Amino acid sequence: MTRALIVHQAGPGLSLQDSGRPGYLVYGLSRGGAADTLALAEGAALLGQSPDLAALEMTGMGGTFEAGEDMRIALTGAPMQAAIDGAPAAWNASHLLHAGEKLTIGAARSGVYGYLHVGGGFDGPITLGSRSAHLASGLGGRVQGGASLPVGPDKGGDTGMTLPGDDRFSGGTVRVVPSLQTHLFPDSEIARFEATTFTRDNRGNRMGVRVVPEGDGFAPEGGLSVLSEIIVPGDIQITGDGTPFVLLAECQTTGGYPRIGAVLPCDLPRVAQAASGSTLRFRFVSPEDGLQALRRAADHRKGLARAAYPLVRDPYRIRDLLSYQLISGVTAGDD
Repeated sequence: MTRALIVHQAGPGLSLQDSGRPGYLVYGLSRGGAADTLALAEGAALLGQSPDLAALEMTGMGGTFEAGEDMRIALTGAPMQAAIDGAPAAWNASHLLHAGEKLTIGAARSGVYGYLHVGGGFDGPITLGSRSAHLASGLGGRVQGGASLPVGPDKGGDTGMTLPGDDRFSGGTVRVVPSLQTHLFPDSEIARFEATTFTRDNRGNRMGVRVVPEGDGFAPEGGLSVLSEIIVPGDIQITGDGTPFVLLAECQTTGGYPRIGAVLPCDLPRVAQAASGSTLRFRFVSPEDGLQALRRAADHRKGLARAAYPLVRDPYRIRDLLSYQLISGVTAGDD
């Protein structure tokens, strides 16, 4: 057997993703990488390895996979039904997958993008400094059934670990900072934008998602004079019919639609993970508050490894065991 993960069945949106390709925007290539970068950090924390290693991104559903040899795995991102040889496997947790065992991952229960991590990360060719498939540009491609995905060497570590749950998979409020064309929108439009509830449209992919407002669309003053210029993930473009479109990891690199604002990078996973029909709200913050939020998010990611705890607590490893009430109630002994 080889150190590889064998793909017996593949869902419609499987691709290898890491942290992407920074530095190529000038050549017309956006960074790409995982749609939910926090999920990469969570998987790395559960396996005790670098968040830059490639994971398998699953869109909407997973597939059936077999371990070529014993390997550690972790499941993060949008919760999906998972089982190892028919036995349920916890999500947002790490597991040991023995050689020959089959991991089955079904449809997402909430959210969009789930991630399968392996100890050592997925190996394979590096193009422009990344193993990520950039589907919009044709770099790499989707993983198909029958593929054998090489796995890198694993330094080893614990499994059976989990992390506290996260609520980013059902929409909610995301923070926005002003963009280059925010000033083109009247104050009344900005206020209405913040007060509006948006529904995530069924039109969306790794390039971006369309969010439909409850009422009328939004229009800037002098929007037709906007020149095509650089755009980045998180930008909120207002399309011709007044509907916002939030750009994601594989967005184009230039565009001429006016941008009402830009979603903070640490809040972008909430947008990416909003399934069709989910509701989103946008709240403007100052650039200074945005920087503070990014620092707090970075600290949170750095602390993920310390936040991991065993799925089943081993009494020999519970330092505060004597503080627990291990017996509840009393009995006469003859009941």
